[in-house]
Amino acid sequence: MELFMSLAVGILFAVGVYLILSKSLLRIVLGTSLLTHGVHLLLLTMSRLKAGSAPLLGEGAERYTDPLPQALILTSIVISFGVTSLFFVLAYQAYKKLGTDDMEQLRGQEHE
Repeated sequence: MELFMSLAVGILFAVGVYLILSKSLLRIVLGTSLLTHGVHLLLLTMSRLKAGSAPLLGEGAERYTDPLPQALILTSIVISFGVTSLFFVLAYQAYKKLGTDDMEQLRGQEHE
């Protein structure tokens, strides 16, 4: 199972980097979102996937799952949702003002 999760993390990172390197502002925002999802899966995989045990059973439990990675991932999901929505609003406002989402045109003529 951890091998499949590692492959999924690699695919998410590859697709995210590919989208970030494109010229469209919308693709860049989606690429950052995919990178954050890759980080979420990476954190989950690094904490070792355990099945069949509760997060906390008490002090005398033989098996338990560490709840810290799940709490970190939940916090990261909330933060990435806020950042992604902010990026979408900024991209929409830039498109509304300038009429394009092409990064080369957004950069302007003086940088060429």
